[in-house]
Amino acid sequence: MDVEGRKHVLLVGLQVTDEAAYASYRARMTPILATYGGAFGHDFVVARVLKGDERINRVFTIVFPDRATRERFFADPEYRAARAEFFEPAVAAVIVLGELEEAAA
Repeated sequence: MDVEGRKHVLLVGLQVTDEAAYASYRARMTPILATYGGAFGHDFVVARVLKGDERINRVFTIVFPDRATRERFFADPEYRAARAEFFEPAVAAVIVLGELEEAAA
């Protein structure tokens, strides 16, 4: 994704409490994410937690060309508006499980 063929990946766990509002958030923010060269990698709805924070019911990776692009995306005014309107009422907990730089496939 960047000139060195690397990408910045976040692994995130959420406690989603309103599926409809969260779906609206995803629909609104995904095109914004794409303008930054970002995308969702893996996306899971969690049925049972065997170890760790039992509140987590959604786990996903979000991929960016680099860390600087990630920071610009999360600061974008259009993204911030979508987050305030849909994400904040729909999500009770956000846990960043990890982040890494990995070679692009």
